[in-house]
Amino acid sequence: MAAAAVAAAVGLAAGSAWVTFAALAAAMVLLALLARHVLASERERHELQEVEHARLADQLLSAEQEERRRLALFLHDVPVQAMSGIALMLDGVIDAVERGASDDAKRILHMAVERQRQTIRELRDLSFALEPVVLRDRGFGPAVEALAEQVGISHRIQVELDVEAGEALSERAQAALYQIIREAIDQAIRRGPPTRISVRVTSVDGGAIETVIVDDSPGERRRRSFDEIDERARTLRGRVAVETSPDGDGTAVRVTLPPYTAHG
Repeated sequence: MAAAAVAAAVGLAAGSAWVTFAALAAAMVLLALLARHVLASERERHELQEVEHARLADQLLSAEQEERRRLALFLHDVPVQAMSGIALMLDGVIDAVERGASDDAKRILHMAVERQRQTIRELRDLSFALEPVVLRDRGFGPAVEALAEQVGISHRIQVELDVEAGEALSERAQAALYQIIREAIDQAIRRGPPTRISVRVTSVDGGAIETVIVDDSPGERRRRSFDEIDERARTLRGRVAVETSPDGDGTAVRVTLPPYTAHG
């Protein structure tokens, strides 16, 4: 009996050891499968991030190319043509002087000087639109205030501002948001012009920045007209929503920038 009991105990111990070994083996297999799954998920997440980064880089490149195209067209159609006209006027002045026609020379010279001053104003406006010095030197709020003052004087439009929250943005986000506000105002003027525009920048949803530009000019039904604003917002992973009043008398452009791009 003792021998049988010993044999039974040995058998039980061997069985327990086998069960333990099988459990450990199963656990190791599960751990290996889990590790493989984690690695695959991490690799997939990394690949998705690379695809997203490439997409954003393409969007940024497209926006920059479009900006350069608009700048080239403006330079060709406005200041270059103006300078060519001024050169012709000065040729006329020389001709008038050689003929002894001093009155003609003075008249043409006055025209040339006025055209030159107008071209200087246009180039100054272009420089301000691309990146105003005040944005770099004094910050977001003063830059938007200067833009509002310029628009108000040039087009007799009342511009209401509440943009203090924009001061907390990163330098890159401030520059992009300034261009978005400028483009939205320019579009409102082209559609209208409006009599009133309001620009409000607020912090919402745990640090996200929401900008709302509202005007009372006739509403724009074509979504493509807001593509430039949408493109600029996407470079910061932002969202754009355009709301037109039911009677077609006014448009609200809402731009939301997530915290990690607005403050990063």
